[in-house]
Amino acid sequence: MTLASPPPFPGASVMSFDAVDTWVFDLDNTLYPAHHDLWFQIDARMKGYISDLLGIPPEDAFRIQKDYYRRYGTSLRGLMIEHGVEPDAFLAHVHDVDLSGLDAAPRLAAAIEALPGAKIVYTNGSERHARNVLEKLGMDAHFAAVHDIVAAEFHPKPTEEAYLRFLRTHGVDPKRAAMFEDLARNLEVPHRLGMVTVLVIPPGETIAARESWEFEGREDAYVDHITEDLAGFLETVAREAPPPVTEQD
Repeated sequence: MTLASPPPFPGASVMSFDAVDTWVFDLDNTLYPAHHDLWFQIDARMKGYISDLLGIPPEDAFRIQKDYYRRYGTSLRGLMIEHGVEPDAFLAHVHDVDLSGLDAAPRLAAAIEALPGAKIVYTNGSERHARNVLEKLGMDAHFAAVHDIVAAEFHPKPTEEAYLRFLRTHGVDPKRAAMFEDLARNLEVPHRLGMVTVLVIPPGETIAARESWEFEGREDAYVDHITEDLAGFLETVAREAPPPVTEQD
């Protein structure tokens, strides 16, 4: 696989979607384009929260925020472990963002709706944030459930415990599921459990827009598919999907 030119579909990966009946999507930077300022707002509010909490300059708070994010899976998890932070207050603060710049995505919504089976959002953020974003995107009606960090009992992706908890909660057979993520490291465990994995990356993305370590794993074997166009990718998947099984008289 190369990042410059996503593999053609179908046939580019040893993993196909023929058996998939559960479609699992990350939220931030996956269901909406990363170039929107939404994640930057969340990032800034996390930095401000940590700065106020610890009484330190914003630049020091930012370093702590990113260190915890990398080591614990989320900045929140690190704050809970290292500083006993109350998670509800943190989540309410960091997700109090302006969604006015987020446009509806009718093509992507239609592509998700056309997929055969159940669709679930699995996010390290809050359900309230996810619901607000899905409503703004015009695709809230297409998802059977949102599995958030609270439902995960604050065990974040990419830990195996988090994924096993998700699978148990929603009765998902990993060998009949696909996972869509913008971070390759969040696909390693799903792949090991038997899920088809899809890495979603924005066209023209540069390393300056993210932490350098967030690019790690993009060419590893646990990434089955890569796409720069999620709507187009899903449209192809839906066209290639086998017809539903019906009872015979």
